[in-house]
Amino acid sequence: MANKKSTTPNRGFRVADQIQRDLAELIARELKDPRVGMVTIQAVEVTPDYSHAKVFFSVLGSDPQVALEGLSQAAGFLRNLLFKKLHIHTVPTLHFVYDQTPERAADMNSLIAKAVSVRALDD
Repeated sequence: MANKKSTTPNRGFRVADQIQRDLAELIARELKDPRVGMVTIQAVEVTPDYSHAKVFFSVLGSDPQVALEGLSQAAGFLRNLLFKKLHIHTVPTLHFVYDQTPERAADMNSLIAKAVSVRALDD
């Protein structure tokens, strides 16, 4: 029993990683919704029973809320396409979540650069 438990988390990570790669490809090639735009799948978290997946995304050049609406509306379509690509018994229901991490990182870099330039002027 202990042996099975030690391999289960790894399988979850592998499934989440595969979903992330496949979704990125499917969104780019199959999804024609203009609301979605340039979406990057940042991460996928799958529940232990594989029934649900949180899909974290960022978007370039369009309103994140509009992209979220488009992705949420296409979730069933994308799930059906994933079912054809993945070789697992249960394909999770997709729940899209806008990930602000890249924006926050850019803001932090900007603040750091500003602080460094102010400090250089003071010296």
